Amino acid sequence: MKPSPILVLTRKPSNRISYAFRLILGELLGLDVRITQDKTEFAGFKSAKFSYGVAVDESELYFEAHDLLFESGISVKKLNYIDFEGERAFFGCRSKNAIIPFDPFAASFYLVSRYEEYLPHIRDEHGRFQSRESEAFKEGFLQKAMVNRWALKIGEIISRQFPDVKISPPVYSFRPSFDIDAAYAFKHKGITRALGGFYNSIRRRSISEIKLRLLVLMNKVKDPFDTFDYLLKLQKTHNFRPYYFFLMADYGPRDKNIPVNNRQFLRLIKWIADYSDVGIHPSYASGENPQKLEIEISRLSKVLHQDITRSRQHFLRLEFPITYRNLINMEITDDFTMGYPDQPGFRASICTPFNFYDLDLDMETHLRIHPFAVMDGTLHDYMQLTPGQSIDTIRSLIGEIKLVGGTFIPLWHNQTLNDQDEWRGWLDVFEKTVELAKP
Repeated sequence: MKPSPILVLTRKPSNRISYAFRLILGELLGLDVRITQDKTEFAGFKSAKFSYGVAVDESELYFEAHDLLFESGISVKKLNYIDFEGERAFFGCRSKNAIIPFDPFAASFYLVSRYEEYLPHIRDEHGRFQSRESEAFKEGFLQKAMVNRWALKIGEIISRQFPDVKISPPVYSFRPSFDIDAAYAFKHKGITRALGGFYNSIRRRSISEIKLRLLVLMNKVKDPFDTFDYLLKLQKTHNFRPYYFFLMADYGPRDKNIPVNNRQFLRLIKWIADYSDVGIHPSYASGENPQKLEIEISRLSKVLHQDITRSRQHFLRLEFPITYRNLINMEITDDFTMGYPDQPGFRASICTPFNFYDLDLDMETHLRIHPFAVMDGTLHDYMQLTPGQSIDTIRSLIGEIKLVGGTFIPLWHNQTLNDQDEWRGWLDVFEKTVELAKP
């Protein structure tokens, strides 16, 4: 079915306006968007339309415009928060003629472009923007997909004014994802690392770990990180298609996967790629060295005999706009890093994929950003929640995403599903997540 057309009257065209309207009206509402500065064309248009920051007849829909979408460059903004339908919103309006009391297009652009991450901020030990620095955390809407919510509100307004217009928001979907930082705990690491592991276990006087290492290396018991058979069985039972991101790095202080030329590791990658969508897990070291990124992508490409177009950064290291530019230069088309390591929720306040907008260049790119909502380590390590508390958190996030028709992408690791030691009880968390996340 052909999408319904909608015409927007603005005072000045810009890349920001085109991006914001295409995202909100096009991708989140399913409308065919046209933008004009011609008031005569606007007056004669017979389908859905509204004016943005341009005074017209009072019978027409009018959204007051903040200057953000008409500007270029980056500067500190006064956000002017208001309460709107029980939630926080910003870029509040002065005009009584505005259909809603804030500018949802400018506010959405501010959040989705990650405008605040281009401004001066305090970084954590890994050079990452911290969740507590974000407006969403400070104002209490980090666990709300506000951009999706505002889009649906705009859709309600348009439908009420133009009953013949068909609004087509996205449909909820579930795509779990797994970062393979270390495919195996003890096996396939080479003699030097195996001996080093034994030495560390002896130094810690961990008799149980020494025993487990021996049993695994003698093939008496399964490696505790080898949960891949279990994941494939669960995938077939519940009919979902996951994403896997493999670390293909040289060994280093923060990059400790299996040697990239190990035959069993390479067979594992090929096997998983038969049932899943595979991408690169750019190493910690590649953040300062794009040449390493190129090498790592090439390694994975040679294993699978295909172009590698998906990625998620190791340690979720994401610096605007450098990280995304490096990925674009390496012909990555889809990235899955958008989320915080220490808090669940929506880093860009949206739970559907969107294109990266480079604020420094003031242009939309073709790099597709897929936000994840929650990570196992966030709940267990950062927040130190119990399995029961974690399930409650996940249930709330899934409810929010289903409410707005988003895509639920949880981030898990193979080693956290072994149901042993510190991760005992977390296998149940994952299985409950899969049950709750069913469409």
